[in-house]
Amino acid sequence: MKQFLFAVFFLSIGVLWSCDQNALKYPEVRKTDQVDNYFGAEVPDPYRWLEDDNSEETAAWVKAENEVTFSYLEKIPYRNKIKDRITEMWNYEKVSAPWKEGGHYFLTRNDGLQNQSIYYIMKDLDSEPELFLDPNKLSEDGTVALNVFSVSKDGKYLGYGISRAGSDWRELFVKDIKTGEVMADHIMWAKFSGISWYKDGFFYSRYPEPGEGQMLKAANKNNMVYYHKVGTDQSADQLIYEDKQNPDQGFGLSVSEDEEFAFLTITQSTSGNALYFKRLGSKKSEWVKLVTNFDNNFWPVDHKNGKIIIMTDYQAPKYKVISVDVTKYQEENWEDLIAEKKAEVLEDISFGGDKMILKYLKDARSKVEVCDLDGTYQYGIELPAIGTVGGISADKDEDLAFFSFTSFTYPTSVFKYDIKENKTELYWKPEIDFDASAYEMKQVFYPSKDGSQIPMFIVHKKGLNLNGNNPAWLYGYGGFNISITPSFSVSRLVWLENGGVFALANLRGGGEYGEEWHQAGTKMNKQNVFDDFIYAAKYLIDQKYTSSKKLCIQGGSNGGLLVGAVVNKEPDLFRVAFPAVGVMDMLRYQKFTIGRYWAADYGTSADSKEMFEYLYVYSPLHNIKEGLNYPAIMVTTADHDDRVVPAHSFKYIATLQNSYKGKNPVLIRIETKAGHGGGKPTSKRIEEAADLYSFAFYNMGVTPDY
Repeated sequence: MKQFLFAVFFLSIGVLWSCDQNALKYPEVRKTDQVDNYFGAEVPDPYRWLEDDNSEETAAWVKAENEVTFSYLEKIPYRNKIKDRITEMWNYEKVSAPWKEGGHYFLTRNDGLQNQSIYYIMKDLDSEPELFLDPNKLSEDGTVALNVFSVSKDGKYLGYGISRAGSDWRELFVKDIKTGEVMADHIMWAKFSGISWYKDGFFYSRYPEPGEGQMLKAANKNNMVYYHKVGTDQSADQLIYEDKQNPDQGFGLSVSEDEEFAFLTITQSTSGNALYFKRLGSKKSEWVKLVTNFDNNFWPVDHKNGKIIIMTDYQAPKYKVISVDVTKYQEENWEDLIAEKKAEVLEDISFGGDKMILKYLKDARSKVEVCDLDGTYQYGIELPAIGTVGGISADKDEDLAFFSFTSFTYPTSVFKYDIKENKTELYWKPEIDFDASAYEMKQVFYPSKDGSQIPMFIVHKKGLNLNGNNPAWLYGYGGFNISITPSFSVSRLVWLENGGVFALANLRGGGEYGEEWHQAGTKMNKQNVFDDFIYAAKYLIDQKYTSSKKLCIQGGSNGGLLVGAVVNKEPDLFRVAFPAVGVMDMLRYQKFTIGRYWAADYGTSADSKEMFEYLYVYSPLHNIKEGLNYPAIMVTTADHDDRVVPAHSFKYIATLQNSYKGKNPVLIRIETKAGHGGGKPTSKRIEEAADLYSFAFYNMGVTPDY
């Protein structure tokens, strides 16, 4: 006991430091003899104890690691100047596209540096917005964020959800719109749940209350759907659906706009779902099992004249829209409403006036079309540049829609669209001290290891000298059918205005070209993702945008796995690496919170000997080797990340610090009262961005011009 207390004390008082950045001394960390057996292979896991986020020993280690990291960062001479510059540029008004719910118009605003955006309400579009809900008043430090916003059909109530300190857990509340009163309704233990209104209450999904100390790490099982009546206690909520025989499944229930049908989506991974529907208003109504397997995605859009409109990738890897008659719902009666396109991926569908507005992705950039309700093409919507269209808000009773648009050098702006006249006009744009004309963006296609052509966006100042000496920042993700498209980042301007190059590679595993592109980067194809990223780096070097001495790479979550894997494989190719909230232990990821859902992309170490061996070969944690010349690395994670639990990053950096004998810093920055990234307050986002750019510049030997 005395030895343990001494170790905790030692960890808590910090580390030795000298002016030489290479003289870092990392915290002592206890190693155990934990060994796991996978199909006869013995795999050590000496830092298993770091998975216990409640232990005093883990807390002491976290404190000591942060002391090392922040002592290092504080000695970067221009760190505060970078933070000041980011703060200065960040301080501009940001406004969302208006949307209509329950007969009211809403929008969000942020005056610049507010930690959370504020919600406003309007009687109509000509009215002055009135403050409706300010999440900044829910906590003193801005760490409580709004993540659900749903207005009842009659416009009487707002149902909203909050998360605390970045956790995925949601608490649901009800607000009386007319009086402004927050009612006594309080729903606990919801996660990834929306609010679907029906009559005088709403449907939501929740999990059982976790055991003491298990809230942020225990596997989330036995999901249930409930109905909550406004004005009652959660204990009185009616259980609508559960499946005790399949505790790993998750459920989502939505209601058609006319409140005639409920749609139940059932998932057991991040890809593919079963779909049931049920007529509401009759106690005798039973669930109709429209789709019972999990091979494809079926997303109900709405109910129109006895037919359910569904967006799906069934027999359409780039997605299509089908119409299903509620009385003849067998597959042989399904009808294509919007056929699949060969070169464009359907991303979303909205109804406005008597039209359908379809959002597509072509070569990782947005394209929008308008069709009649029978699927007949009418016209395309003109966009201001190559970029990304945000959610399209429209109302079936009006010929008016709004959408946001953004790109690398185009700050997020709001456009108003006249559906009937097919006319688009700028509704709102930010006032920001940024000269977009000084920069250029291009899209290139480069060959990966197997010859596949991979798209990549490159952004930099005009007139860039391709001498191989420019600092470059390469970002990638490559997973879960998620498309990474052009977007504006005000903090990134620090990099660009100091001569930096920013590159975004659209790797396989993402959704940029549909389900086939996604599958090409999953399970036994995961190596394609790493190859695509490595060859993006080589392209930037070969084309003289940068060199290995000036190249920084970054990725978050699945992208953190990506960064961890490629620095093990090609450490000399990069100068700086930022694996953020990464999945670093590929042998145990499925044991925490909702990690098992990722098995559709990754496979698990329990699936088969072949799958275990494939994961073991690239798992970032298990492929750290002594003797490799690792780049400067700063891992970022957070204490309330209950999606990719911080133990991944903890064990990874402990192993790296123990194994790496080189001169580059290998650090971890552990944010407190934060999670996987969603809802992070502005103050924390600015601080983290300043630390990342400072670390990158410093380790490249580049002094920013501030």
